[in-house]
Amino acid sequence: MRRGIPVNKTELIEHIAKHADISKAAATRALESMIGAVKTTLKKGGSVSLVGFGTFAVGKRAARSGRNPRTGAQIKIKAAKVPKFRPGKALKDALN
Repeated sequence: MRRGIPVNKTELIEHIAKHADISKAAATRALESMIGAVKTTLKKGGSVSLVGFGTFAVGKRAARSGRNPRTGAQIKIKAAKVPKFRPGKALKDALN
């Protein structure tokens, strides 16, 4: 893992494979499965709590008006559901 530089999915898979002593294929399946489980749970309106890491949840964004940046015309922006992440205490403590 590189310090201060964003890590992409391939590098994350390599890190998981190395530290869990499993193949990259197994690490890929594990990561994809975890991401799929979070997506499925959020689609159903639930939340995923990983103690010490954080909580993934669904937030609601209200409908609002905005402006088209190209024309300046006023537009209506529909209400939307958005994913949210709230870091846990252990993750916050690890950064400070």
